[in-house]
Amino acid sequence: MNQKLAIKGLYAITPDSADTPELLHRTRLVLSGGASVLQYRNKSADAALRLEQATALRELTREFSVSFIVNDDAQLAAQVDAEGVHLGKTDGELKAARALLGAGKIIGISCYNQLFLAKEAVAAGADYVAFGAFYPSTVKPYAVRVEIELLRQARAQFAAPLVAIGGITVQNASALLEAGADSLAVISAVFDADNCKVAAQDFSRFFI
Repeated sequence: MNQKLAIKGLYAITPDSADTPELLHRTRLVLSGGASVLQYRNKSADAALRLEQATALRELTREFSVSFIVNDDAQLAAQVDAEGVHLGKTDGELKAARALLGAGKIIGISCYNQLFLAKEAVAAGADYVAFGAFYPSTVKPYAVRVEIELLRQARAQFAAPLVAIGGITVQNASALLEAGADSLAVISAVFDADNCKVAAQDFSRFFI
């Protein structure tokens, strides 16, 4: 890519699934509903399945002109020519990911409840920083909880896009956006919905 795509709007994160056709079906509905970013995350898959799913999702995101981010794995992101990678605290150095992916790719960093991690990440060239969990999460029930005030503090300090994650629903999303979040990262509220497309549309309306 010659120009990085903005991280803004509904940031959909895939659930763990060994059923690739079903995953693609649900993802198509979520993208049809207006998600602007898709992150591939599968903590239970082996390398072969991860490559299969990431490759298929990469093609789907191209169809919808949506940014495709790979969780944890800069090598896989490079292999499928994703827009970028998202790194947590145990997923390797930002510098190494940048050297592998190049200046034109997106690198996001999980900062949990720590402003100093965001400051370090932005200084090192991160393209966005993520905070959470703001609400109880079924995906990560033991995740550290974050107060919304942290978003306000981050917004005052950083120009980089801010991503909020953790138990986000249509009912509690407004408070995060008002506090300065640019993007809402959601798994269950869209992928586990009875109608994934409608669920994504409900979130996407916040960004119109």
